Amino acid sequence: MLERAKTEIDEVIGKDRIVEESDIQKLHYVQAIVKETLRLHPAAAFALRESINDVRINGYDIPAGCSVFINVWSVGKDPHYWEDPLEFRPERFLLDNININNNVDFRGKYYQYLPFGSGRRVCTGINLALHAIHATLPALIQCFEWKQQDKLDMSEGLGVVIPRAKPIVCVPVARLDPFPSLTV
Repeated sequence: MLERAKTEIDEVIGKDRIVEESDIQKLHYVQAIVKETLRLHPAAAFALRESINDVRINGYDIPAGCSVFINVWSVGKDPHYWEDPLEFRPERFLLDNININNNVDFRGKYYQYLPFGSGRRVCTGINLALHAIHATLPALIQCFEWKQQDKLDMSEGLGVVIPRAKPIVCVPVARLDPFPSLTV
């Protein structure tokens, strides 16, 4: 997957300049990687809401004013919506992939995919987070080869923000010099 992302970046951007914000819309596979990462590892495990009206859902009475926790972590892994939900497969978000998830976006319109919540209380940091992710990830892929120190362990620790159980340690090795005119 990393090789496919590098190839996409090299074909779209080339090796003579660093990726720019205006390039992101052309990097479809990198965008799919971001979506798949946020599906499997959302920043927060739960979204908290308050019910406005009395409602009955699946035989449960939820009174108005009740605090409701939405398990965002498990929604992104629900096998009713996601084929092989525990596998990391960015291809599920590519537009040429014929499935119900190929058009799913971050904005909370699709309840099977809620990495930033939904509705009037959608995460206020969504635009900043997406801008930072889309500006940083392609540059890191373009400019460096990443050598793992240990076997990759993606198990999750405990906490509201879902930390890794063990830190991921990688060593960057220069792949591209983004500032050749500054070389001494």
